[in-house]
Amino acid sequence: MHPPERAVRLVGEAVHEFKGEGEPDLGEVRIELPVDAHLPHEYIASERLRLEMYKRLAEVRADEDVDLLREEMVDRYGEPPIEVQSLLFVALFRARARRAGIKEVTIAGRNVRFAPVVLPDSRVVRLQRMYPRSIVKPQVETLLVPRPLTAMVGGQPITGMALLEWARGVVDAVIDPPVPNKES
Repeated sequence: MHPPERAVRLVGEAVHEFKGEGEPDLGEVRIELPVDAHLPHEYIASERLRLEMYKRLAEVRADEDVDLLREEMVDRYGEPPIEVQSLLFVALFRARARRAGIKEVTIAGRNVRFAPVVLPDSRVVRLQRMYPRSIVKPQVETLLVPRPLTAMVGGQPITGMALLEWARGVVDAVIDPPVPNKES
């Protein structure tokens, strides 16, 4: 059993092995977060089918793509266990990060590192208000945001789906917020 923090990276390695590639595509988003996200042998017994599904999940571009894959999995293999639900959420997050132009989301000490990220001054102000003690490194187009804890006193850094949801919130609120519709 692989430790959870390696699970997401291993998914990417499996996809590249399946594709017969040594290096990720230019559009690849590297996500290395402590999330137990994989397709268990008990859920999809065939290694070929598991690798094929990993490949399809890595190619997701929109939320609708993930919805269709989830429906297909439920139809073929039954209700997905938590590790598969986490994997689907990783695919959603990867697609969102790709749309925002982010190529890496990784753990960096007590922070989560987003790169490349270039923020206008107004969003740097928003970042500091929403996520105090964040560090903006414009020279290397990197953003370091303190990883939340499970409790204010004695808490551990969040992991799993909670961490993915939090990271998605950083992208949506600061890195690539929706543009208000000026017609309304």
